[in-house]
Amino acid sequence: MMLTTHVLAGLALALPVVVFVPELAPVAVVSGALGGAWPDFDLYAGHRKTLHFPVYYSALAVPAIGLALVIPTLLTVAVAVGLAAAALHCLMDVFGGGLELRPWEGGSERAVYDHYHDRWVTPRRLIRYDGSPEDLLLAGGFAVPTVLLLDGLVVVLVTLLLAVSFVYVVLRRWLADLAPAVFSKVPEPIEEYVPDRYTE
Repeated sequence: MMLTTHVLAGLALALPVVVFVPELAPVAVVSGALGGAWPDFDLYAGHRKTLHFPVYYSALAVPAIGLALVIPTLLTVAVAVGLAAAALHCLMDVFGGGLELRPWEGGSERAVYDHYHDRWVTPRRLIRYDGSPEDLLLAGGFAVPTVLLLDGLVVVLVTLLLAVSFVYVVLRRWLADLAPAVFSKVPEPIEEYVPDRYTE
């Protein structure tokens, strides 16, 4: 799924804090956004494997949420929401397409790496690929409650994320055709960091 969808999902995870412990809302919102984005920081270094830990993030999120419910502080809420958002990101990737330049072709059986079981999880393809219309619909679904419960800069951020998502959805297939031409011309020192899927 799109990075923007993951960030919007992380923001949505912060909403219970916004409602029930409003004084901790800012830290929850920031942690949700960062936690939702964090796993994709591995985009150019073993994507969906290096920073994607579906089992471990989930296992750590459960006690962290429990602690935050019992002792709601800046730290406990930040850790709980951040871990929950990172776990949700990894689990959402399982329900998307495979790890490939053109995931709508269904050629990859690698959705996300499960370090606990030491294997790739097969994509379920409920959201056919990142940048699909249903990915945009999901992003919008996460955005609506966030916009209804928050205001100010967060609403601006959500609006920008949805705008970027829309543009990406419109251009997604064209970008897949453009990528091999662009990435085949990168300077040699950078070449080793370009994922193989970008030169397919």
